[in-house]
Amino acid sequence: MLKYFLRRLAILIPTLLGVTVIVFGIINLAPGSPIEQKLQQMRFGGGAGPSGDSGTRGGTHGVSNEVLEALKKQYGFDKPVHERYLLWLKNIATLNLGNSFTYEEPVVDVITSKFPVSLQFGVVSLILSYLISIPLGIVKAVKNGTRFDVVSSIMLFVFYSIPPFMLAILLIVFFSGGSFFEWFPVGGIHSEMYSELGFFEKIVDRVHHFILPVTCYTIGSFTTLTVLMKNSLIEEIKKDYVRTARAKGVDEKTVYMKHALRNALIPIVTGLGGFLMVFFAGSLLLETIFQLDGIGLLSYKSILSRDYNVIMGLVFIQSLMFLIGNVLSDFAYILVDPRIDFQ
Repeated sequence: MLKYFLRRLAILIPTLLGVTVIVFGIINLAPGSPIEQKLQQMRFGGGAGPSGDSGTRGGTHGVSNEVLEALKKQYGFDKPVHERYLLWLKNIATLNLGNSFTYEEPVVDVITSKFPVSLQFGVVSLILSYLISIPLGIVKAVKNGTRFDVVSSIMLFVFYSIPPFMLAILLIVFFSGGSFFEWFPVGGIHSEMYSELGFFEKIVDRVHHFILPVTCYTIGSFTTLTVLMKNSLIEEIKKDYVRTARAKGVDEKTVYMKHALRNALIPIVTGLGGFLMVFFAGSLLLETIFQLDGIGLLSYKSILSRDYNVIMGLVFIQSLMFLIGNVLSDFAYILVDPRIDFQ
């Protein structure tokens, strides 16, 4: 088993390199480099050369060639693409993600300033998804075919069919002062007077701001997990070892909770490997609708502004976490069922 995980970790490095090479190539082939973005700002802002030159000496967009060359050197575009990628790899080896072209500060600082929002909603929605889906899936499996199972299945399919961003708009209209009730605030993760509140008042204030966004973050994942939990448990109940346990006189509760449940959880723990991704559980539409300054909005703005270093930083960190999460999923399999032996 140790050899298996060592092989997985060894494969992780070339896979990560492959992802970064592809993304680096795509963003550099896309039109509108950071230099062009800067030139447009200088053009519409009436910018000129360092000595007031209007750029009539062969410049681009009204900017002199000297300024253009200075910009290329500043952003590192005076080198070929492959050299820039190798330089980026060298910086990554020293945990240096470079500087943001837009924010003009280290990429690490830009990302860490945004991810607390995504982290909070990601962790809360992940925990709620499993806390709701596993018990509900077990009850639906036990009461398979009953009125409760049918009604709950209809509700789950309705919830699953509603896009999160559309649900967000409906919740705001109905519960945030749209046309009906004004029960919940919209915008930010806490109120303006948050720092003046006591400890328990801060908790209540956070929960008050979190209810609507978390509902939208959770709605899709918990419905899928619930159906998966139910179907997995029903499949286990049909197997011979469960029939043998029943034949020996074991009560139904023990059959479900001790014998069948552990094996039924194996498909569920596959998603636990994605736990690391909750650090970057950004959603552009939800963050825009609820006015949350998180990773989703940062990614979108970075792509629009061609902030290559931020884009590559996000891709690198998210890819690394995804690959490590897959390895952790294998560990989770073993914890749930020790009989699993990876070769």
